[in-house]
Amino acid sequence: MKTFITILIIALIGIWGYVLFYAPDAEPVTDTETVDDMSTDTMTTPEEEVVVEDETETVIGESVDGRAITAYHYGAKNEEGTTNLLFIGGIHGGYSWNTSLVAYELMDYLEENPDALPERLRVTVIPTLNPDGLATLMGDAGRFTKADVPQGDTTAARFNANDVDLNRNFDCSWEATGTWQNRDVSGGEAPFSEPEAAAIREYINTQKPDAAVVWYSAAGGVFASSCHNGVSEETETLTELYAQAAGYTAYDSFDFYKVTGDMVNWFASKDIPAISVLLSTHADVEWDKNKAGIDALFAHYE
Repeated sequence: MKTFITILIIALIGIWGYVLFYAPDAEPVTDTETVDDMSTDTMTTPEEEVVVEDETETVIGESVDGRAITAYHYGAKNEEGTTNLLFIGGIHGGYSWNTSLVAYELMDYLEENPDALPERLRVTVIPTLNPDGLATLMGDAGRFTKADVPQGDTTAARFNANDVDLNRNFDCSWEATGTWQNRDVSGGEAPFSEPEAAAIREYINTQKPDAAVVWYSAAGGVFASSCHNGVSEETETLTELYAQAAGYTAYDSFDFYKVTGDMVNWFASKDIPAISVLLSTHADVEWDKNKAGIDALFAHYE
């Protein structure tokens, strides 16, 4: 037993001596290398870091039934010196489904022709402001084609899930009971009582677009906006440019019947030049006409 212990001690001394005198020097681990090693496990290195410089889409809110209201962005980044132009379709859901389709045509156009936008212009498109109304007609609020649209009366699809006409829910001459053609419609319990209208209010107040175009149907004209303060010079310019290029008639105001709580007139009250483009029917997209009007606005802001 003593012999075994003696041999073990001699072996351990030999190993220690080899490490001490013959093993290569180990490089010390510095504090910097410790930090770098930690960063590999817990941090993103500069080469791996992904910086999103410009969002391509934003969910600006939800409908009564919880459907997303999405804004899609094209062109320049949202920064100082950029002109922001807003386009909106589908405020009347499935009743004016062709206004969503013309918005989708614009989105496709910008995807395929990014050079169509001037250098400092940013375009935002909200194709369907009333997704619940669209779902009333289509079964859901996703993208669709003209061939997908069912035949029949689309009146019920004009309103949101609270049976409110969203274009009567904005804070310009708002009334609880509004008028649509020859019938009464709900303007909601108060201005912006509906989440869809509130989403637009928040978007306008935070993003502050320089101008807006809203599609409706159907009357075949371009209408200037105001909220008891007269049509601004820029709004008048946009109305004439779009109408002349598209072949629509230009109007200073919509006066076919009394309209209360109108969205585009509320834009005017916020000093945002805005126009209503009413397609000629409830079924035609009239893309070529509207493309000409849109291009005229792009050239105006170039």
